[in-house]
Amino acid sequence: MEETVLDPPTGSCPPLVDTHAHLETDAFEEDREAVLARAWECGLVALVAVGSGESIESNEKTVRLADEERRIFSTVGIHPHCAKDADPRWISSLEGLLRNPKVVAVGEIGLDYHYLHSPKESQRTLFRELLSLAREAGKPVVIHDRQAHEDLRDILATDGKGIVGGVVHCFSGDYRLASWCLDRGLYLSFTGVVTFPGAQRERDVVRRIPLERILIETDAPYLTPVPHRGKRNEPAYVIYVAREIARIRGTSLEEVAAVTTENAKKLFHLPL
Repeated sequence: MEETVLDPPTGSCPPLVDTHAHLETDAFEEDREAVLARAWECGLVALVAVGSGESIESNEKTVRLADEERRIFSTVGIHPHCAKDADPRWISSLEGLLRNPKVVAVGEIGLDYHYLHSPKESQRTLFRELLSLAREAGKPVVIHDRQAHEDLRDILATDGKGIVGGVVHCFSGDYRLASWCLDRGLYLSFTGVVTFPGAQRERDVVRRIPLERILIETDAPYLTPVPHRGKRNEPAYVIYVAREIARIRGTSLEEVAAVTTENAKKLFHLPL
């Protein structure tokens, strides 16, 4: 495994929360403990391990990781890629996992019309079912939305009524969609994409919305920020997202860290 080099040096970051990382994936199988050690040493005070929902087992593994480490919290869900394969057993397993106090949300759930690994109608049906599950459980939702903005709005406007909050992760819409989401009480979360040269739309949204509605995440092992783009992403790299948001908004890293950490605490009811 290639050595990971952090800038700034270990221990110099303000308290941060990575609100979306896929720790259960095979990408971390060989060195998960070392990855987590770097995250804690870099200043992370909590980490939300998001269930990729590729199987019942993947959700169960995510919850076990949270059970084993007090600073890790988890979500459980079924990714829209897997909508065509989901069956009632999956929903039943989520109902059981949601009773675990370390499970703080239902997710990630939503729509992905970029790859279309599952038909659109299957995705829409599953999204509605999982919004209902979140409403019944009294848990917020972690929403995946890729090239499906119109259907996302339509479903949230109807089936999203009564949910106790949520976040659109790796937000990729424009300011108009951002305003619509904020009006419905949702947070918007940003990844290393904001450091990419072509991400002008995302940076415009970051600049214009209230910092009190922003979360930060890595989506590790994906979407690695500059200057490590092309390598595996990991939770310690959330510092680069926070730095870029501070630069975009003309404020300090410390303010971004303090406010986004408070936002994560509020949404997920983290005992920090």
